[in-house]
Amino acid sequence: MHIAKGLKKYYHSQIVPDLRKEFGYKNIHEVPKLLKVTINRGLGEASQNSKLLEISVRELMTISGQKPIVTKSKKAVAGFKIRENVPIGIAVTLRKDYMYAFLERLINLVLPRIRDFRGISKKHFDGRGNYTLGLRDQLVFPEISYDEIDKMKGMDISIVTSAKTDQESLALLKALGVPFHDLEKSIKQ
Repeated sequence: MHIAKGLKKYYHSQIVPDLRKEFGYKNIHEVPKLLKVTINRGLGEASQNSKLLEISVRELMTISGQKPIVTKSKKAVAGFKIRENVPIGIAVTLRKDYMYAFLERLINLVLPRIRDFRGISKKHFDGRGNYTLGLRDQLVFPEISYDEIDKMKGMDISIVTSAKTDQESLALLKALGVPFHDLEKSIKQ
């Protein structure tokens, strides 16, 4: 792949000039950049079991390289059997070098390991230049051992950019090497 010496160096040397030319930015600070990557996971029934919470925290720490924070419920919801101030999720926010290292692993190692992977959908932009990707299980990460898994749990990965539109963000993510699939190509095949 074209990303040999690191995603951050590649961004500054290749992507910034290409995006300036493509979108006609006059100032270098107008070029969209990555701000942060957030990984979060809802705990579900693990909210009642502290051992499952520990396992989930350990998995997310292994995947991201940072200790996740535990998010707690703000109010009680009887329909979901949740009391107030009970752990309901975990989240990690990656910035700077941690963010680039995680994205490089996600693009080059994790996404290709997904079964029948043809690329990710372009439908998950939020209208403000941010992209969210959902993974169904944690085994696509090479750091996670199959023997240590008791239950498959997915996670959401949000890539936050400084792009003002989804088109700018799409161009940035494509330039970084994120494999999007084209619906036109898959329909013709």
